Amino acid sequence: MNRSFKLSARRGFSLVELVIVILILGILAAVAAPRMFDTATSAKENGTRRSLTVVRNAIELYRAQNGVLPPAADQTALKAALANLLQGPFPKCEVGPTANQNTDIRIATAGTPLSASGAQGWAYDSTSGQFVVNSATFINW
Repeated sequence: MNRSFKLSARRGFSLVELVIVILILGILAAVAAPRMFDTATSAKENGTRRSLTVVRNAIELYRAQNGVLPPAADQTALKAALANLLQGPFPKCEVGPTANQNTDIRIATAGTPLSASGAQGWAYDSTSGQFVVNSATFINW
């Protein structure tokens, strides 16, 4: 009964240890993935906010230089009036129901606060000078 057992050196990980590591990695991925994938939406929103600010500043600069708001018979006239002040192409609207990220502008002349309607990316009131994102979700920016 005198048996001698030779203890061998332990090599590798047991199945339980591997399962625990995979479980921990899965939990970390489940927590981190939504934050990582939401950055594209956040970037589009921030880009649109900056574009909105740039266009609003161009409208105010036009008013300061000319004493009147930019002409807005149609969107082409508005874009032409602001072209020298924007220093590049008219910005695209990256948010809202117009997923094609268009540069179209809905022109209004009511002088009342704009509401979202139509398929254009932007909305402009030529009476008040208000320029907004043409989307119910983002119109209050």
